Amino acid sequence: MSFQVQSDLRQDDSALPEHSADIRIGKELLIATQPFAREIRSTSWKHVSTTFILLFVVLTCAGLAPWWPLQGILSLLGALLMVRTFITYHDYMHGAILQNSRLAWLIFHVYGILALTPTRSWKKSHNYHHGHVGMINASSVGAFPLMTTEMWRNASKLERLKYRIERHPLSIMAGYLTVFAFSICLLPFLRRPMQHWDSLLSISVHTALIAALCWFASFNVAFFVVILPMAVACALGSYLFFAQHSFKRMHIISPEAWSFYRAAIESSSYMKLNKAMQWFTGNIGYHHIHHLNVRIPFYRLPEAMAAIPELQSPVTTSLAPKDIAECFKASLWDENLQRMVSFQAAKST
Repeated sequence: MSFQVQSDLRQDDSALPEHSADIRIGKELLIATQPFAREIRSTSWKHVSTTFILLFVVLTCAGLAPWWPLQGILSLLGALLMVRTFITYHDYMHGAILQNSRLAWLIFHVYGILALTPTRSWKKSHNYHHGHVGMINASSVGAFPLMTTEMWRNASKLERLKYRIERHPLSIMAGYLTVFAFSICLLPFLRRPMQHWDSLLSISVHTALIAALCWFASFNVAFFVVILPMAVACALGSYLFFAQHSFKRMHIISPEAWSFYRAAIESSSYMKLNKAMQWFTGNIGYHHIHHLNVRIPFYRLPEAMAAIPELQSPVTTSLAPKDIAECFKASLWDENLQRMVSFQAAKST
């Protein structure tokens, strides 16, 4: 299912609840976002070039620094820049920035291979995610699986174990291996080798890069330039993705009532972050707006929220420990209570 805005505009909003006459919903709200879905080409190149250059410089310094604590600091800074770099790639793949640029095509396709996000498998799974946000989906295609309490009670021990593992905090912390290397690269290749040959290429090139750094420099260099920043960036990225579609006040929408509008507003969160983290995460915290209109460049998301009143009262979360704990507790959808509940709560009902 495509997640393009044109498809959004064709959604039937007849099942939506009544709203005040002056509040825009559905097609009207989507249309209100259209002025912000126009990229400023010079601004896009400014953000992309500075982000990639900063990443290269910081990781180079992390490899050359003579003192390991300094290497660690630079490596963690590199991890944050990796998150921002990924958001530029994410926007390019959505068609929000730098379309029809051969240079951008080359930059982002090479980046996708190096960063364990080959374009074929990532785009296919991410398309699926945008087309199924806010729905019950026991599979992990493009997202973390989500069961109802009834499905959980009827599931086998093996199905329950698989579900717990996929949504466990340790699995998300190990996103370098579990999400990026395994789910985005290895699984698609094993299922359809001819279609996802670039997934094998991505794993091979990424591994070769680490091996080359170990051989020509040292393991210390490979660790601080690739392994540590990738591990931190993938963990943070995996959690951001998880938390923005698995939170305490998330609402699951029935297939009959589902629309892109409702999925964006009711099943996608706004993550409150300070200015520095907003920059490093490429404004991905404005996730409800991104799901409403994927063609809005990441640097225009705050502008869209400030200009459209209907987008200014979203369900919020943050990186505060309390909010993180609540996101991980929101494990199952209770159809009777119409809210997310924990495994423990599901057992007691």
